[in-house]
Amino acid sequence: MPFNVGGPELIIILIIALLVLGPKKLPDFGRSLGNGMREFKDSLTGADPRHNDDDEDERLALR
Repeated sequence: MPFNVGGPELIIILIIALLVLGPKKLPDFGRSLGNGMREFKDSLTGADPRHNDDDEDERLALR
């Protein structure tokens, strides 16, 4: 891994993010960042997030 981020560095990054974004916008920013990362990962793997075979298998097993 090119970045070696430990505990103290992560805490400093979170404090800076809290100061810049504020306590009200920080959860929304984290949520949108997570959704963006998920969409990027799905686009690399070619997965369609609207169609998940695992969910379909679980629904069939419940019937």
